[in-house]
Amino acid sequence: MKELFALYWAFFRIGGLTFGGGLTMLPMLKYELVEKNHWVTEDELLNYYAVGQCTPGIIAVNCATFVGYKRKGISGGIFATLGMVSPSLLIVSILAFFIKQFMGNTYVAHAIEGIKVVICALMLTTVFTMGKKTITDKITVLVCVVGFVLAMFTPVPSILIVIMAGIFGVILYKMGRLKP
Repeated sequence: MKELFALYWAFFRIGGLTFGGGLTMLPMLKYELVEKNHWVTEDELLNYYAVGQCTPGIIAVNCATFVGYKRKGISGGIFATLGMVSPSLLIVSILAFFIKQFMGNTYVAHAIEGIKVVICALMLTTVFTMGKKTITDKITVLVCVVGFVLAMFTPVPSILIVIMAGIFGVILYKMGRLKP
């Protein structure tokens, strides 16, 4: 039971102290789960993150569910997921109550603009961190560049780009060009 509450509390902190979605949460996920609690390895976290990105739902919630399930089965998945979503539910409930007072406040508007800039920086940090781990040779550079070009300059849906990259990865693995 103690580890269930530890899972809840760790994901509660992550969910309550990070803004901007899954990409911006990765540094805090890494700190809490890999470095501080040693619940998963960095490679496992990146794998959970990748799967979480390919499945429906919020990436951080999916990662919480995977990690919680790995640690304590179904109850671990439930506690970790509840920990991740509880801060958002509390904050949204409080904000909904006071929304009219905040809407016209200049300070709030400027604070949100500042937060957006920091979120961009956190997302770039996450991209570089993941890139160092996953872009390791000419083939992975090519996949990254093709995926970027398709995402930025064509109307190809993101999910299709992810599926194509996954299929390409399986083909390369079968050909012996990628390591497991």
